[in-house]
Amino acid sequence: MALGAIIATAPLVPCFPDRTTLMFESLTEKLQAVFKRMRGRGSLTERDVDEALREIRLSLLEADVNFRVVKDFVARLRERAVGQDVLQSLSPTQQVIKIVNEQLVELLGGEAAKMAVAPKPPTIVMLVGLQGCGKTTTAAKLSATLRKQGRSPLLVAADVKRPAAVEQLQALGGQVGVPVFAADGRDAVAVCKDSVSVAQSKGHDYVLLDTAGRLHIDEELMDELKRIKASVSPDEILLVVDAMTGQDAVNVAQQFDDALNIDGVALTKLDGDARGGAALSVRAVTGKPIKFVGTSEKMDGLEAFHPDRMASRILGMGDVLSLIERAEAALDEDKAKELERKLRENEFNFEDYLDQLQQMRKMGPLDQLLGMIPGLGAKLQDVKVDEAELRKVEAIIRSMTPEERQTPSILNGSRKRRIAAGSGATTQDINRLLKQFEEAKKMIRTLSGMEKSGRRPAWPFPT
Repeated sequence: MALGAIIATAPLVPCFPDRTTLMFESLTEKLQAVFKRMRGRGSLTERDVDEALREIRLSLLEADVNFRVVKDFVARLRERAVGQDVLQSLSPTQQVIKIVNEQLVELLGGEAAKMAVAPKPPTIVMLVGLQGCGKTTTAAKLSATLRKQGRSPLLVAADVKRPAAVEQLQALGGQVGVPVFAADGRDAVAVCKDSVSVAQSKGHDYVLLDTAGRLHIDEELMDELKRIKASVSPDEILLVVDAMTGQDAVNVAQQFDDALNIDGVALTKLDGDARGGAALSVRAVTGKPIKFVGTSEKMDGLEAFHPDRMASRILGMGDVLSLIERAEAALDEDKAKELERKLRENEFNFEDYLDQLQQMRKMGPLDQLLGMIPGLGAKLQDVKVDEAELRKVEAIIRSMTPEERQTPSILNGSRKRRIAAGSGATTQDINRLLKQFEEAKKMIRTLSGMEKSGRRPAWPFPT
């Protein structure tokens, strides 16, 4: 029911239009427009499919997907989509959407790829990439993820040339509570070798090597990385790539793979305004899987990459599994059970909403969470959450007495004026919040009724 509560409280989240386009939103919008036109035609002809594939090809090219990847992708789509089973089916458009989804999953790697684990600890992970790609931050995020899983990682400051690189990693390590190994005056190869010995003696089961980068690939950089690889024999070489660089990211991945035989890719800044072509191209061009994606600047903003979930998000079908995983990690189990009881018995009040909102904010940016809900992401295009308005909502609720929070129906004119004065809001703000709250309660009752009857919401796309 935690997911139901998130959906139910969505109408209470203040949003306003914004021109910023997050990763894949433009592609999602265009693909949905293609499918909408197809649905409007009822039955499909081969000509209809060809027209739709042409639009899909243009959408992918505009999203900065590698043109060879687009050519192969569309050819495979056409081969499957013009078959008699599709054109003569009762719902040909849904069949085409299903095929596009399956081909996207395959393009993105098919199944989620996990990091290698050494048969005998420590597992050595070597992070490589160009300067400015987010490598140091990704190393810290990865260490935080491992620590949450009960592991004992050691961060290694192997970038001995960039000014303040060691200090940056030490500061990030302090934020996530992970020790950092550094040795002034030593070359990178010696630092990496010594760090493995330290990890073995102190019982660390992961060693994360934050190696040096350059503004561009050169022989000196590659020679140093090759010597580190030869000296410590890493179990995993993870290439960190800035998704904002578009097709350059694919070229960088190819060159690093040629030199080091990388094991996987971590895409950073997936929450940025790039067009997404790198994510759709890097797996097809290099043959190496995307293993992690950076979803925010916070230290918990690193997620395992799931091709099927990403394909669903690209097609506007949401990403419920990732949303549930975030909820399980952030929400208190006892509070969730109590919330479920209140939802079922229609006792949801402002105390519960305030607590739910605070727990939701632990899960990450709210616009990301809402975009994961099937059917809701498409309605939130060109919209982002206004954090200032969220703080205003919290101030309004905190200005209420306990009785008012539990029984909003007692809020009369004088009470509203007192709350407005105490929260810096207006009575109009309070009336709007009360109206949205009632709408949310109606949605909660609807969701609860669906769960009891065994029905499910009718999302706009088949899953």
